[in-house]
Amino acid sequence: MDYVRLGRTGLKVSRLCLGTLPFGKAGWRGWAMGEQDSRPIIERAFDLGINFFDTANYYSDGESEQVLGSVLRSVTTREQVVIATKVYRPMGSGPNDRGLSRKHLLASVDGSLQRLQTDYIDLLQLHRWDYETPIEETLSTLNDLVRCGKVRYVGAGTTYAWQLAKAVYLADRRGWERYSTMQVHHNLLYRENEREVLPFCREEQIGALAYSPLARGLLTGGRSRAEAKGSARLQHDHLNDAFYSSDELAIADRVVEVARQRGRTAAQVALAWVLQEPGVCAAIIGATRTSQIEDLARAPEVELSPEERRFLAELYRPKAEVMI
Repeated sequence: MDYVRLGRTGLKVSRLCLGTLPFGKAGWRGWAMGEQDSRPIIERAFDLGINFFDTANYYSDGESEQVLGSVLRSVTTREQVVIATKVYRPMGSGPNDRGLSRKHLLASVDGSLQRLQTDYIDLLQLHRWDYETPIEETLSTLNDLVRCGKVRYVGAGTTYAWQLAKAVYLADRRGWERYSTMQVHHNLLYRENEREVLPFCREEQIGALAYSPLARGLLTGGRSRAEAKGSARLQHDHLNDAFYSSDELAIADRVVEVARQRGRTAAQVALAWVLQEPGVCAAIIGATRTSQIEDLARAPEVELSPEERRFLAELYRPKAEVMI
């Protein structure tokens, strides 16, 4: 496993980050699983050299953090792993149980620390932009959390480029902790962040973390067009139709073609394409079986040629940007 700096920080993370959306509480989503089924996947990821784990306080209503914290404590020491979590989504029915206000941020971090069984979070990320809270309030609170030692680094996710720029430059002007990372939706079927967000991240040395690098399984190969929506993830994830269409499966066919020529799996090729994107320091992968982790762990070995990258990318057509 290769390790790189997280943006311009000195923190080293694996090129692959294990996302924990499926872990926590069976039935929370159609493909979610409990701790018994989640544990071997997390353990195998660590065995393969993955030291970077991404979760969120609202995944499985907090149980994803609980499972991740419990498993990691049983397999390694705290300093050997990098734990990232997120805040913004509702954690209760009250008016202050969501968003990025000082009140909710502070309560959320304390809750995450308890569930993760740790006294600090390596990377605290804002899941979305909060249009109801002044960004000054959010950034000053993030700065306080870093200064008091509960959080090491901060990052953003799924924001427009102007929002990202406003937050970064405001933090610089006030001397507050600036974003070290930005989570971006990026894969061969969704590349809208290539226009502004990824160039801005490169310019400001913000580490881009690519989520859904396999387009929720559509780029893993082995599915006909009729079967493209047959997986548990695609059947229960209401965002798929917003992001992808069946017309784009010709791109998935090309991934399969390159994989056959390389003697690789389609998932490895699609993931390698994302990892070779300038500015992407890590890709967040999901898995519901240990065999999937073992397959994806070989993706960083794949070096696609410029010709292969063009062949994979040339069918893409711009689409409306989706910010959900």
